[in-house]
Amino acid sequence: MEEPDTEHPEPRGRARSHGRCDQWRNWAAFWILGLCNNFGYVVMLSAAHDILKKQSSENTTESASPALHVDIQAANSSNSSSYDCNPVSTAAVLLADILPTLVIKLFAPFVIHRVPYGVRVLFCVLMAALSFLLMSFSFAVWMSIVGVICASVSAGLGELSFLSLTVFFNRDVLAGWGSGTGGAGVAGALSYSGLIQAGLPPQLTLQLMLVVPLGMLTSYFFLLSPPPWFPQWRSSVREYETVVPADRRRLMDDEEEESVHGSRSTGPLTLTEKLHVIRGLLKFVIPLALVYFAEYFINQGLMELLFFRHFFLSHAEQYRWYQTVYQVGVLFSRSSLCCIKIRKLWLLALLQMLNAVFLFFAALYQFLPSAWLMFAIVLCEGLLGGAAYVNTFYFISKETEDRHREFAMAAASVGDSLGIALAGLAAFPVHRYFCSL
Repeated sequence: MEEPDTEHPEPRGRARSHGRCDQWRNWAAFWILGLCNNFGYVVMLSAAHDILKKQSSENTTESASPALHVDIQAANSSNSSSYDCNPVSTAAVLLADILPTLVIKLFAPFVIHRVPYGVRVLFCVLMAALSFLLMSFSFAVWMSIVGVICASVSAGLGELSFLSLTVFFNRDVLAGWGSGTGGAGVAGALSYSGLIQAGLPPQLTLQLMLVVPLGMLTSYFFLLSPPPWFPQWRSSVREYETVVPADRRRLMDDEEEESVHGSRSTGPLTLTEKLHVIRGLLKFVIPLALVYFAEYFINQGLMELLFFRHFFLSHAEQYRWYQTVYQVGVLFSRSSLCCIKIRKLWLLALLQMLNAVFLFFAALYQFLPSAWLMFAIVLCEGLLGGAAYVNTFYFISKETEDRHREFAMAAASVGDSLGIALAGLAAFPVHRYFCSL
């Protein structure tokens, strides 16, 4: 006989209709949704560089935005600095890709509950497809910039929507989502680079990647198996007008269920309640933001400065492999939720900050003996970042009241984007300082 879920016990009737098969379907669906949601975000900047480089060769005017012109400037410049610097920090590219996501995550959680999930997913799919099309058919810099913005909007709205969506399912789907987002980094980088290396032009490569938003559409509407009371085409406001459906209550722990029975009121959350929830989320959001601040300060402010001249890889190759190893670490740790859960999020933040401080002084005094040690540090960096992400949202889901959980999952998604944006800003003066030495 099939064993019931010990964390979320369900009656036998529901276990028969929504058994192990449905659990695996939902886990796989969230894995694919995580992969597809972050895939375009990963490849878009590399594609922007290629498209802009082509445009630069065809057009002698200097019209490109500095935020998307890093490779062009680097290719046409020589630098006397001992750090072999690009004229503009890669943080400029990072900011161009993260700011739209940050704006969405800051404001959307307060109003997004009025938009049905089905409409949200369709909009994300449309924006993702539009980003690939704009980049592939781009004939001007403004089109490339709009393409990057579309990818950022799709990823930001998709992340907060799918995290909110997890509250309607068994909590195990969070592990699927986290693993999928980790896989997006590796899959996105390898697929784009591999197709270009095989001889395909960037334009055709981007058009082939239209299969990614199609995968999101298929996974959400055909693979995912939501409960019958799930508000697919109606806003969450209507759901809040009644008590929690019985099926949804069974997804909660026993102690959470008792709390809801005793304290739940009808109607959507008020602004005061939302602000109260946000205050309670700070113990999760601040460590997550610190982890991602340190992580992307390393990636965009320090990594390009840690160049080993007598290594068998060139500077560009070292940087590319640093990023690849980092993504592998993220993939492993974001897939680890089924094996290990870490409640001490502040410890992860402290370790990541120590990583950043250590590499800052390593860049300043050049005392690292080998690139191999740098690879090991970068792998640990990815492991810490991925672990912080999946454990943050797991414990938010576990420790937040059911009435607040959907809003909390969306609101907390701002943590990583805020840390990334601040890291991009902080990397500019650091890059300028090192390159002036």
